[in-house]
Amino acid sequence: MTAPALLEPAEPAPFRVLRPRGKAPFVLTADHAGRRMPKRLGRLGLTAADLDRHIAWDIGIAGVTEFLSELLDAPAILQTYSRLVIDCNRTPGQPTSIPLISEATEIPGNQKLSPAEESARRVAIFEPYHAVIGQLLDARAAAEQRTILVAMHSFTPVYLGQRRAVEIGILYNRDPTYPSILLDLLRSAGDLVVGDNEPYSVSDASDYGIPVHGERRGLPHAEIEIRQDLIETIAGQKAWALRMATLLTEADRRLTAV
Repeated sequence: MTAPALLEPAEPAPFRVLRPRGKAPFVLTADHAGRRMPKRLGRLGLTAADLDRHIAWDIGIAGVTEFLSELLDAPAILQTYSRLVIDCNRTPGQPTSIPLISEATEIPGNQKLSPAEESARRVAIFEPYHAVIGQLLDARAAAEQRTILVAMHSFTPVYLGQRRAVEIGILYNRDPTYPSILLDLLRSAGDLVVGDNEPYSVSDASDYGIPVHGERRGLPHAEIEIRQDLIETIAGQKAWALRMATLLTEADRRLTAV
């Protein structure tokens, strides 16, 4: 049995693309930029307050990514719908792809989904989002335009009651080349608590964007995690975008000088 299409015709696309012809060597992605819920799903049984929390999206990262795209003249692809509908940084079928629980909050609308219901979410949101990333990267490759993939994320300052001291984390898996340069620059600045694969790390089991779009294509890449209390305001987002623009550009200069 086939489930009805998840998104109604008037609902937004599952992605926003900024500056697709940007001249910078960077392509920015934001897998958890949005918290929108498809009308057919209501609020997944959650409260409106729940959808304001970090369980629904990466708080502040949309703003940072938008400002950073403008500062760098870099393409950016931002996902529109909540990670609770389907997580666009997880391989479909993984237990956390459509989470039954997030942190300590049960997600009622994700319990006991049929294969057809899971497929409808993948087809409506996950596949179009990653298709547009792939198309943009293909176009840049065809134009012989150099690309560094930067996956933009944010993390909650308190998780399961534990406060996190890290303010920014640089994440990677098989290729630490570009991340190592970013880490050296951040540490030399001396004013931040910097995480090396903290508070998370990248793996094939826990991530999708970097392994698929970065590693498989052989692109330089890094995943950046910024603590949410630092970017919850527009002023914080602008300040961090400015800092990230300087950081990414200097790291690219050092990368190309190697």
